[in-house]
Amino acid sequence: MFTYITSGTYHYLKKFEVKHYEEQMYLMQSLTCQLWHETPGPSIFQSPRKYEVIDSAGKLSAHGFVASNHLAISDEGRPIFEYEIKNLSKMLIHKQGFIALRVLRPLTTDTYIVMTMWQKESELDEWKNSGMLDHVTVSKSVLSGPSFLSTFYVDDEEIEFFED
Repeated sequence: MFTYITSGTYHYLKKFEVKHYEEQMYLMQSLTCQLWHETPGPSIFQSPRKYEVIDSAGKLSAHGFVASNHLAISDEGRPIFEYEIKNLSKMLIHKQGFIALRVLRPLTTDTYIVMTMWQKESELDEWKNSGMLDHVTVSKSVLSGPSFLSTFYVDDEEIEFFED
């Protein structure tokens, strides 16, 4: 399975999603918007960011809160990182509010994405504060650059976001 990601405005991506309603696509909104396309074959996007799904749990939903951890991993660190992250799905599958997990291996860059989807943002916060996240270790030696977190909401309607 592959995940392809493209960015754009809400209205442009929504039109694209509606036009290709038969595809598994999820429009993620924040101050920026992304459209994720899950498929076993090639993407219908013209110039997507390309990933292979190496671990997954649950089914992505049309509604929820998404947290995507972007981790730049060195070439020699890839096997170590993939080994360390492989049990995450087992830790999450029965957590309150958990919807889905995708661990995405980059096909054209060095940045993996570890994405979790929750019914509500507060349920992700509860899991993070439970101490379970302490059992997910990523060796700093495998990192090849800075890591960052991006968060999104998935909803049928456009959500208004305001910058601080």
